[in-house]
Amino acid sequence: MRWSKEKVWDWYNARPWLRGCNYMSADCANRVDQWQALGFEERMETTERELALMQKTGFNTVRLILEYVVWKEEHDGFMERFERYLSLLAKYGISAMIVLANDCMPPKTDRWKLPYVGEQTYDWGYHGGKMHSQHGSHTGPAPHFYLDDPATREDYFCMVRELVTKYKDDARICVWDVFNEPGNSRRAELTLPILKEMFALVRSCEPCQPLTCGIWTGVDGLKEENEIMRFSLESSDVISYHFYGGYSEHIEMIHRLKREGRPIFNTEWLGRIFGNDVFSLIPLFYLEKIGCYNWGFVAGKYQTYEPWEGTWEQYYNGTNTNVDFTKWFHDLYRPNHRPYDPREIELIQKFCALADADFEREKNG
Repeated sequence: MRWSKEKVWDWYNARPWLRGCNYMSADCANRVDQWQALGFEERMETTERELALMQKTGFNTVRLILEYVVWKEEHDGFMERFERYLSLLAKYGISAMIVLANDCMPPKTDRWKLPYVGEQTYDWGYHGGKMHSQHGSHTGPAPHFYLDDPATREDYFCMVRELVTKYKDDARICVWDVFNEPGNSRRAELTLPILKEMFALVRSCEPCQPLTCGIWTGVDGLKEENEIMRFSLESSDVISYHFYGGYSEHIEMIHRLKREGRPIFNTEWLGRIFGNDVFSLIPLFYLEKIGCYNWGFVAGKYQTYEPWEGTWEQYYNGTNTNVDFTKWFHDLYRPNHRPYDPREIELIQKFCALADADFEREKNG
């Protein structure tokens, strides 16, 4: 059963302002690299250095997306590595929002192939490290790697059930994000029944953490006819959304979501090239006490400082020329751990410190 508003506000107000990033260490080409055995020990060393930097920045949470193929092919090792990841996060005072499924799928072309365990490749100069990725044009619904096939879907549900059951009372996990951008990649009609099954499955495990599923289509996506966005909103304990628009559009989005009367999280933001920047949004999130996870931390193989491929396409076909290509898209730090812009980090640290002081003052009456 969905949490009552009273219960979810009690949960939310019992902890400091949650702020952090969508995280993958800089030496990961993709999420297979993040979770697989090959190179994991070296990547954990990188992760520990980056988490120390994250703690210094003022962050206290990360959003992590799972990778089913690693769970399937390296089950016991994956479970051990997942536990190690949570323990390392906790060492630095960082909780995890865990994303259980994802609809950002690449279009099916002759270059399309299933994720695989082993040495990963990447292309320099492309967002996500792939020349042909989910961020390009889709002419039809993209196939889901696992959830479209009934056999692999049931196995995927086994992964979800195992993880949520094992960690349903674990304070190191702050929120279960049931599905990343459901219906993206032109998959709305295909995904809606799967999304409903996912929510029912996670609810049946009775986790102590709240559930969410982010709105990603802007205010227009909340219209009654967008069934998948409506279901996501009405099924979530805490409201979450993705938004890369400018400041005034962001105000409009928050104004709409506050009507739900529940705590709000922005689980993807920071698109400098669109005017979605640290200087305007961190003070806004602090003031409204909106939990926030920008995309990316240290620039690396995944290259999310580059624009989406679709942004390049829109610029050259004239459908969106209001883009500042002189700026990084995502990410806060350069590979040498110097800030992209030190003024951004100083601002983040300032408002994180204010938020923690607010919390201590309220806790102590």
